[in-house]
Amino acid sequence: MTTRSLPLVTLALLAIGAAALAGPDDKALDFYWIDTEGGSAVLIVTPRGQSMLVDSGNAGDRDLGRILHVVRNVAKLEHIDYHQISHWHGDHFGSTPELAKKVPINSFIDHGPSVEGADFQQRFAWYLALDRGNSRRIWKPGDKLKLPGADDGPAVEITCVCAHGQVLPNKDGSQPTKDGCDKHPAQPEDKSDNAQSIGYTLKFGDFDFFAGGDLTWNIEHRLVCPENKVGTVDVFQVNHHGLANSNNPALVHAIAPTVAVINSGPRKGAELAVLQTLRKSPGIEAIFQVHRNVRIADADNAPTEYIANHDEACQGDYVWLKVAADGKSYTVAAGAAGKKFRFPAK
Repeated sequence: MTTRSLPLVTLALLAIGAAALAGPDDKALDFYWIDTEGGSAVLIVTPRGQSMLVDSGNAGDRDLGRILHVVRNVAKLEHIDYHQISHWHGDHFGSTPELAKKVPINSFIDHGPSVEGADFQQRFAWYLALDRGNSRRIWKPGDKLKLPGADDGPAVEITCVCAHGQVLPNKDGSQPTKDGCDKHPAQPEDKSDNAQSIGYTLKFGDFDFFAGGDLTWNIEHRLVCPENKVGTVDVFQVNHHGLANSNNPALVHAIAPTVAVINSGPRKGAELAVLQTLRKSPGIEAIFQVHRNVRIADADNAPTEYIANHDEACQGDYVWLKVAADGKSYTVAAGAAGKKFRFPAK
């Protein structure tokens, strides 16, 4: 069944119906990749109903409305426990000021000041004003967040593996210094805030997940060379919306995901070079896209049932993932009422 031609009200009802399977009552771990048209907003809800929203898409009513729909109507949340901003680009924090007025947010996580410009205190005064005492955390590699699971299930363990241009140290305590190799040469240094993005792993029983915001090529290389600091994962949220100046094959092939999810827009991300890198990764079984890339052939995109939004003029459906209460398997679907695909955790 496809949702691409359904009206908004019908989509909303389908989303609520599909989400009846979600939330703390079923003791599962839920992910929602909300459509922000090539921005990023990912909601994670633990078996006990604790939540972390990673990024908030673009400013304006469209992305804010889609986030609020998933938070309130799908996940049935009254507040957000943690709001992580991966880095300081508008397609990742744009809805945060208005979102904070609509939904209580208990704690904020970021990598520290932007490296773009020297007036962070002034430009982001609105964000700093949201810090009510001890509600802001500046993450650095090695920082952890452990959230309890169900009484008889595993905890949710989130670990920062990179932030503010630094990665987890080598075993001898040093930072990796070589950004390229014979197979994957280094690219010019990225001085933007993309390279400062928070990268984190999430572990829930046997299930492992990695997301790196808009990390770019050289920092990605440091994460896995000379030592793989991420490990192998079940699910990879593809970096930088699936742009080719990110998603270094050295990283993608080292973490060897079973499933990849691309938070792409119709004309941003899910680039052919990245899709090819993913398809060559050992163990890959499925690639899900929030949007079909209209700039490449349909045959080069993921198959239809793995894409949440097929047309540029869309209602903003999401990709969702549910990890079973014991952490031993997970189900993914493109669209609130999309076909469900089940995978065993590694």
